[in-house]
Formats: sequence, C-alpha cells, structure tokens
Amino acid sequence: MKPSRIIALLAAGVLFATLPLLAQQKRKSPHEIVSRRIDGKIVMVIYGRPYSKDPNTGEERKIWGTLVPYGKVWRLGADEATLLVTEAPLQIAGTDVPSGAYSLYMLPDETGASKLIINKQVGQWGLTYDEKQDLARVDLTKDSVDTKVDQLTLAVEKGKEAGGVLRITWENTTFSVPFTVKK
Repeated sequence: MKPSRIIALLAAGVLFATLPLLAQQKRKSPHEIVSRRIDGKIVMVIYGRPYSKDPNTGEERKIWGTLVPYGKVWRLGADEATLLVTEAPLQIAGTDVPSGAYSLYMLPDETGASKLIINKQVGQWGLTYDEKQDLARVDLTKDSVDTKVDQLTLAVEKGKEAGGVLRITWENTTFSVPFTVKK
C-alpha cells in the first residue's frame, strides 16, 4: 500500500485509535501490514507475527491447543489486537461488515469448528476483549498445510471466482474465510 493511502486512512480517523498503543507497551513480536485490492477496494490487516519458538528460550512450542488454547478467545496475533481495515463494506461469510476498522479475534476449536470474531472496538492491547462489542462471529474453514509455518501468517488473497479470502496460517494448519466487497 502506498504511504499516501495509509496517510489518507489515518487522516480519516480509521487508524487513529490505534496509534497510542505504539507507545504504551513494548512489542514482543514483529508486526506486518498486509493489504490487497479486492474488486477495486483496499482490504488491510495489521497484526503481530509471533514465532513457534519461545522468544525467551528458543524452544519449539505447540501452537494449536497449547499456546493458543482451544475454547478460549485469542487475539489472533501478538501484542495489540489484530486490526482489519476496509475502505468498502464487506460481506464476510454472509455477515455485513461496514467500511472502517475492526479488531479480529479467533475462537479455536479442537474439532475444527473455529470462529473468526469481528469486534467493533479497536485500540486494545493483548486480550482486552469485550464480547458486547462483537459485530459477528463467522465460521472458519480448517485445513492442513504440507510445510510447517514457523511464524503466524495472515493473508488477504483474491478469491478463485470473485471477492477475496482472509487466511490464517501457523504451524501445520490454515484457517480461511471468504468475503466479498459490497457494491
């Protein structure tokens, strides 16, 4: 994404609420911004990218079910809550999501029936989470990957036929959910 586009989003106040976080806490993981133009509109995700290895000991950690426990809301990344920013309204798994900024959480389930939580509150650190602010909880599709992924990776991908896909990959598992840009 061009810096001018990010500045435009900041000026519009979309990301303004998250800026104080940068000074409040020391980040433990690298962070990344991924974005893609889907049907002419920008969809962006800002998130912390923890590693499978413990940052203090270097020991390999079991991710799903241990570091990220089943049945508990997870911030979907490291440090501050993962942020979804969209310049156009989306429909994610049948749920209408107005343009703007949202925090993303995940509710992993051992059976694979995991949920992506789209929350209206932005700017929170760690697991500060208010369920009353949920816009929606949508089903994620779980699949395995052939090559182990050492660092949490989120991606905004173009869909096979139309729209896009939000993908979450870590360890030997990938979760995904389709979305479309509303016209």
